[in-house]
Amino acid sequence: MNAQTLPAPRAISHPLLDAAALTRSAQTAIATEAAAIQALHERIDSNFLRACQRMFECAGRVVVSGMGKSGHVARKIAATLASTGTPAFFVHPGEASHGDLGMITQKDVVLALSYSGETDELLMIVPPIKRQGTALIAMTGHPDSSLARLADIHLDVSVSAEACPLGLAPTSSTTAALVMGDALAVALLEARGFTNEDFARSHPAGSLGRQLLLKISDVMHTGTQIPSVSIDSSMSEALMEMTRKGLGMTAIVDAQGRLAGVFTDGDLRRAVDDGDIDLRSTPVTQLMTAHPKTIGADRLAVEAAQLMEAHKIHGLLVVDAGQRVVGALNIHDLLRARVV
Repeated sequence: MNAQTLPAPRAISHPLLDAAALTRSAQTAIATEAAAIQALHERIDSNFLRACQRMFECAGRVVVSGMGKSGHVARKIAATLASTGTPAFFVHPGEASHGDLGMITQKDVVLALSYSGETDELLMIVPPIKRQGTALIAMTGHPDSSLARLADIHLDVSVSAEACPLGLAPTSSTTAALVMGDALAVALLEARGFTNEDFARSHPAGSLGRQLLLKISDVMHTGTQIPSVSIDSSMSEALMEMTRKGLGMTAIVDAQGRLAGVFTDGDLRRAVDDGDIDLRSTPVTQLMTAHPKTIGADRLAVEAAQLMEAHKIHGLLVVDAGQRVVGALNIHDLLRARVV
């Protein structure tokens, strides 16, 4: 079923559901959480700057920890830090008190999340963390809580109201903690001079990673897979080579393997249109494209895609500094590599 034939959304018919009430509830939740985020502006203070400095100067890892919903937020903060230049990982506080505390060293910085600041599992692991001299940054909604008092640095993520109308489900509070974590990550990212290339190195499977890291040498055909015929070959020999290698082209090379030209599917179509050409006996040099577009093996694969698009071609020969053919690729190779 395509987009044109999708059925129209059905009207709400459940007796307990009211469209206006649903809309009102959703908009109220968004407004409440937006207000919680806005309130964080004034919390970017000396404590925030001290937290950034401790994390920036950390010789080990930033260890992020939290229970329940705060634990879910802590996992995301750790992942964001790690992918943006600040080595970090998540430790479950319950598991930490049963052996995983050994993962935390004196060189690390612990970032502990608890909105109440009274989470038993976190408070239980604070004394051994402090005894070994590990820096502790607490992110809570209560500056006078036990965790906040024990911490070296406290980040205030208190909210005036949860988006939950019962005031029970962590909603605005988890959003505020998540945004504060993002603020730390982004501030540190910029302080470190973290670049697109750095981001790509930690995301090699992502779209940006493929664009910034994948080289021509990673996707090109090499060795016997390269379509190539000698400069004295006939059209029929060139066609047979194109058929065998299946790249829609063949290189024409001299005795030293240097590129003299390329013969492509397009050249073949033009030859067929010319009824006076004998496809069996005509020298391929008569119909090849001399001085074709080429690329080096050390260039990025995305550059090949850009070159093909700019010149409306579907394949490229890869040459070394001496113009010897070392590889070949076409648009299908780039599609398989998800570069385009």
